[in-house]
Amino acid sequence: MAKNSDSRPKQVRNKKYMLVRYGRMNLLGFFEHNESNIHKVATGVVVKTDKGLELGSLIGPLNSYRGGQFRLSEKDVEEYFGESQIDLPPGKGGRFVRYATHADTSEQEHLQIIARDEVECCRRFVKELNLPMKIVDAEHILGGERVVFYFMSDSRVDFRDLVKRLAHEYQTRIEMRQIGSRDEAKLLGDIESCGQECCCKRFLRILQPVNMRMAKMQKATLDPTKISGYCGRLKCCLRYEDDTYTELKKRLPKRNTWVATKDGQGRVVDTQILTQLVVVEYDGGARTAWPVEEIKVVAQNRPPADKNQAGADKENDSGRDKRNATQQSRGKGRRSNKRSDRQRRSADNSEQGDGQENKPDAAERQTEDAAETVNPEDPAEDNQ
Repeated sequence: MAKNSDSRPKQVRNKKYMLVRYGRMNLLGFFEHNESNIHKVATGVVVKTDKGLELGSLIGPLNSYRGGQFRLSEKDVEEYFGESQIDLPPGKGGRFVRYATHADTSEQEHLQIIARDEVECCRRFVKELNLPMKIVDAEHILGGERVVFYFMSDSRVDFRDLVKRLAHEYQTRIEMRQIGSRDEAKLLGDIESCGQECCCKRFLRILQPVNMRMAKMQKATLDPTKISGYCGRLKCCLRYEDDTYTELKKRLPKRNTWVATKDGQGRVVDTQILTQLVVVEYDGGARTAWPVEEIKVVAQNRPPADKNQAGADKENDSGRDKRNATQQSRGKGRRSNKRSDRQRRSADNSEQGDGQENKPDAAERQTEDAAETVNPEDPAEDNQ
């Protein structure tokens, strides 16, 4: 038992691994091999994964192999690629089969053409079955063991009938994988506005979040057409320089901060992160730009001229507060007097109304008297 326990670590230690990027989604992993010499340039390889034979390429620092053994640890690989949370399990990526030949490359190109027809066929079946899904792309494995379809959907989809039709059509194993908008860009992305191929397609493996704060800090405009990538979301490259911009911004004073310059004291109205310039506005309205090293922060708000001026300002503030309090108290007194007068008048009116409740109005009495006087002696009635 002791011999077996001692021999197992030696077998694991003597295994050789190479770092390979493979598959349609550009996955990254370690693959076991028995080669004594590793090519010093990027070379195509054929590897065996859980899906079957796939075409990949050697990546990473190719001068880190000694006798065919990759000397860098997983932490070193993470630092090399600048990626965190990278998953590189040794021994689980698969196994190296051979270096890719011209026949392997030609077959891969032929399978990519076939994959386009497979996508069109799958889309036709989706339309016939009326399934709420969008077929993005297809990957035909090099060995022909299976076909992987990548699709997008806002909800769960029951695609069992679709898989049956596809399996009957191509007589192979069918795999359906749901992806998001960024994965769609990773599969179909082309040349971006910078003139380079999309980062997510070229080398990014883990798509870390990008927020609007990064765009506001780095861009003079927030036009969606300029800050959005192929996927319609914020560009991944905004995250590359975020740490540098954040560090440079900490050196600059905030707006409305009062600073001292060679021309006197002024207020900060604008800053430029990359050039480290501060725009200062003086009392006369003039503005000048100064390097951050040539200014000195005085106060966050406007500083007093001297101690006497500060004392005078304090006295003026206290006097102003007293006057405001007096005016408020007077206003309350006037309002209370008006309210009491209004109540007194309403009370008097109510008493007068009670005393004259049963007495007819003077105008009404005059009208009634006039009616009694005129009607008995109406000349019109006599004529009739």
